[in-house]
Amino acid sequence: MTADQAPSLLEGMTELCVAKGRKVVRVDLTGEDRPSDSELAAMMTSRWGKLRAPAMRVGTTFVVGYNRDILASVFGTGGG
Repeated sequence: MTADQAPSLLEGMTELCVAKGRKVVRVDLTGEDRPSDSELAAMMTSRWGKLRAPAMRVGTTFVVGYNRDILASVFGTGGG
């Protein structure tokens, strides 16, 4: 999946969680301050323009990237 296609994955989602190393970025997709599709695509894709992995839908949250804490919060596990 390429950067121009990535925002289509967010249809019906209310939150985007992006893990970049130890940093976690949470984006409310329902508010007026929702980033543009190009900004969302930049968060979701690698520097080569491909969707970062892992990428998954969990309820109405779309998760991109690996971070133990983000996965624990999304899946409701201890994470440690």
